[in-house]
Amino acid sequence: MFDDYTGVVLNLDEGKRIAATLGDKKALILRNHGLLTVGHSVDEAAWWFITMDRSCQAQLMAEAAGKPILIDHEIARLTHSQVGFHQFGWFSFQSLYEMIVRQQPDLLE
Repeated sequence: MFDDYTGVVLNLDEGKRIAATLGDKKALILRNHGLLTVGHSVDEAAWWFITMDRSCQAQLMAEAAGKPILIDHEIARLTHSQVGFHQFGWFSFQSLYEMIVRQQPDLLE
């Protein structure tokens, strides 16, 4: 969570503060603004953004329905080791990219 978001990044210092908060993570919530994701490729970063957005929506729905039950830390750690690596993010985006190009072939013109 980046709690000190001050608007559009217009100077290098703001970018450095965001990068320092992000550290070695792949996603960051900018308080009162939105999500930021990074990756080794645009495809990977796009997949983490989609996944983060869906996760945030699910979290809000769970909280609206009652008190969510947290996932056991070891289960969360295991899941991360299975699907949280760079190649998985890239790979997961490929079918979505193919569908977008198929549905909107003029996209690449």
